[in-house]
Amino acid sequence: MKQTHKALLRGLLGLALLVAVILLADPSRVLAQLRDAQPGWLLFGLLTAIASNIVSALRWRALARWLGAEVSARDACRWYFQAIGLNVLLPGAVLGGDFYRAVMLRRAGQDMLTSGWSVLLDRVSGLWMLCAIGAMGVAWCADALAVWLHMSPTLLTALALIVGALWLALPWMLPLVPNRAAWFAPLRAMASKPDFHRQLLWQALASALVQVLSAAALAGGGLALGLALSPAVWAWAIAPVFLMAALPVSIGGWGTREAAAVLALAPFGVASAAAVGAAMIYGLYGLAQGALGALAFGMPGRSDR
Repeated sequence: MKQTHKALLRGLLGLALLVAVILLADPSRVLAQLRDAQPGWLLFGLLTAIASNIVSALRWRALARWLGAEVSARDACRWYFQAIGLNVLLPGAVLGGDFYRAVMLRRAGQDMLTSGWSVLLDRVSGLWMLCAIGAMGVAWCADALAVWLHMSPTLLTALALIVGALWLALPWMLPLVPNRAAWFAPLRAMASKPDFHRQLLWQALASALVQVLSAAALAGGGLALGLALSPAVWAWAIAPVFLMAALPVSIGGWGTREAAAVLALAPFGVASAAAVGAAMIYGLYGLAQGALGALAFGMPGRSDR
């Protein structure tokens, strides 16, 4: 199957899933939720979403410079927001934008291996912290989630805290892992740098801030629809919602994000229409940022492509 056909199929699958989720939630109720959204909270969510991606761009710049690739803050933000524009327009979730960032760093004269590793490790660090915060959210919401999982809240809390702590500790263990595989050699070399732990701490703090701001953006969309949920609920919800949105089976995460929101918020009594509406608003934030990025920095030109 040709690549264009695969991309079209992914887009159609995501669209079909989005339509199915909206139909199950009742389109009239979803529309009513969106129509009555409070502008103040919508603006709050958009601004925090933009702040999250600015921090993401600066986090990537810091990692690239640590790896030896010089990139200005303006170029990092420009390429990052252009990548967001590509992500919301092309099938493949975040993969197209990540590839674009690596290519632009390479065309700026940086080493190909460094360019690729900077984007890969930046994406992995975001997912690492997302899952860690999600595990803490599970522990905070254990009473509600345990009912759905048919297990003891105490056991669920203990498991979430243990798994979360081990997950957070993984990168710190890299210097101790024996170098037995060729693919691991670059990671081992990075972990052997004298300032590895300082860079890892910076990466962890920046990634935590990115996820907190992203959770605030998702919560802003929910608050615009009248969903007054605790921070603990959003800490749990961002993991399944954002992970599902990142799957390369749709365009811009549409469909998978909404389905995950319905499942993640159901244990807390959130109606399907409200969950779908909040997830759709978060998706609209991505579209708005793609448009703002195009206005502020321009979309990739012919020479870039």
